[in-house]
Amino acid sequence: MTTVVPPVLLSAREAVEPVLREAVGKLEPHTRGVCEYHFGWQNADGSPATSGGKALRPAMVLLGARSAVPDCDPPLPAAAAVELVHNFSLLHDDVMDNDTARRHRPTAWTIFGRSAALLAGDALLALATDVLLEKNSPHTAAAVRWLSAATRTLIAGQAADLDFERRNDVRLDECLQMAHDKTAVLLGCAASIGALYLGAEQREVTRLHTFGVELGMAFQLVDDLLGLWGDPEVTGKPVLSDLRTRKKTVPVVHALNSGTPEGERLRRLYDQPDPLTEDELQEAAEMVQRTGSADWTRAECERRLATARQHLGSGPPEVIDSLTELAEFIVRRKH
Repeated sequence: MTTVVPPVLLSAREAVEPVLREAVGKLEPHTRGVCEYHFGWQNADGSPATSGGKALRPAMVLLGARSAVPDCDPPLPAAAAVELVHNFSLLHDDVMDNDTARRHRPTAWTIFGRSAALLAGDALLALATDVLLEKNSPHTAAAVRWLSAATRTLIAGQAADLDFERRNDVRLDECLQMAHDKTAVLLGCAASIGALYLGAEQREVTRLHTFGVELGMAFQLVDDLLGLWGDPEVTGKPVLSDLRTRKKTVPVVHALNSGTPEGERLRRLYDQPDPLTEDELQEAAEMVQRTGSADWTRAECERRLATARQHLGSGPPEVIDSLTELAEFIVRRKH
């Protein structure tokens, strides 16, 4: 069954893309070309393309702002800035994880080289601050600091993820903290930075941040499950992709720490020096199922979603409905 994309994602993408294109257009030609390819605006040969991301974070920025300040003008600079930081992280992530596919296309580093992709990510990170500072507002400095703090936490989460690749003793609490830092905090920032940028009361900013963080945890847990059992035709990534690279995702770490024979078998598979065969990959996936770790991850995802809903607040009904629809999409999505 296909998950219906909420209209708010399409409208957010339409609203924010011109701001993103204008910002990226300031870069020197080669780096601009890498970024435009990564965003899905052009093909590797420079011809126009129409692919791209879901615009989840810009949608959260715009909806969060309307939730706290109902009659506001859309805080497009804040929405664009968060999306620039997100794509900075994706460019770096793909290089560090050796991922060769994203959004059903070769990743940027496989086309332009690792160094060019890393520099493009750096450029997007610099542009995020520029975009926020372009409009003179009494709350701009606070928004810049808010985004900067989220970015530092994101980098810490990525560093932990890399460290886990070299360890065979990762605990579940460590793995959940990594997911919080690497993914959830930027979604918390996305949900709240628009309200902060517009001068909303601090309690509203805090409420929206908590909503975004809990939803971000649910998002990462879904991602972890899709990394094991997602349909390649939908996700754009190989089947059992996270097991192929032996990533320490939440369901895997839960299984490794389950104290069961199946968990020990999974550990032996993860510890062996040779690449896993197709049969061993299937066995590893079965071990995650048989330890109950997949079911635990799904249950934890639902718990996080329920907690997020508790922080939706009492904004305009149509905005709360859109945020609820967006939250459901995050948990039910197939990619």
